[in-house]
Amino acid sequence: MLKLSLDALEIIDAIDRRGSFAGAGKELYRVPSTISYTVNKLEEDLGVQLFERNGPRVALTAAGRELLKEGRHLLKAASDLECRVRRVSSGWETEFVIGMDSLFSPIALREDIAEFYACADQTRLRIVQESLSGTWEALLDRRVDLLVGVAGEGPSGGGYAALPLGQISFVFTVAPAHPLARLQRVLTKADLYAHRAISVADSARRLPVRTVGLLFGQDALTVPDMRTKYQFQVAGAGFGFLPEPWARHGIEAGLLVEMKVEEAKPAETFYLAWRSGEEGQALKWWVERMQKHPSLTRLLDMPS
Repeated sequence: MLKLSLDALEIIDAIDRRGSFAGAGKELYRVPSTISYTVNKLEEDLGVQLFERNGPRVALTAAGRELLKEGRHLLKAASDLECRVRRVSSGWETEFVIGMDSLFSPIALREDIAEFYACADQTRLRIVQESLSGTWEALLDRRVDLLVGVAGEGPSGGGYAALPLGQISFVFTVAPAHPLARLQRVLTKADLYAHRAISVADSARRLPVRTVGLLFGQDALTVPDMRTKYQFQVAGAGFGFLPEPWARHGIEAGLLVEMKVEEAKPAETFYLAWRSGEEGQALKWWVERMQKHPSLTRLLDMPS
């Protein structure tokens, strides 16, 4: 049986801060004899001296300092647990996880996050990023609670609700020095097949992976996210489709050239999605918030 209790740790903490048993008693609304008894009993049970007693003033021994150092972590954890339990009883999740496609930037949610914490300060918030089918998989595998900006309508089988946030168009680009940039015509499949594509890796572990804008047997350099894809295309290492705002950014800066291709990539619809049947307050807050501010362009992780 444990000899240490949270009540005893709270008393030791109060004695250390107040400098005396009497001061701790006033803070905790307990008579000095109760404070003395608790400390004496704990010292006896542990077989160590926790305080040096110099009249009414007391000071922690080395053992006492070590006990209180770790004990304060326990007190904080207990306090946090009490708050989280009260939150659960009121319908607020203890932790809420938002998943975003790697195309988008978590920092774009900074104002939303600040307002969320203002009304849900005891709900821990976590943001993770996946790519392509990996975002849907994270939701269905319960690794995230809400998807903000996920491509496509999702896998078959249901189990989730989804609301469209909008569409993003894509533009085929290459660096000015890339061999394809010298061709003054619409690029054919044969033209593209002779060069390397830059592709974003699908982070799915279980669902079928998506390949976007690649020909069968196409040589491709696969990178972890859209920002890296942009950087490699600017460096002239390959070609590919980029989100229209990103492509315009690079074209206006003279870093990229837009090219016409036989098979253009259609605009992609991005969704807000969550598992069906879940009714937590944090989920409700975020769904309502994102519907009020549905702009996808504000979420884009624009290249610098």
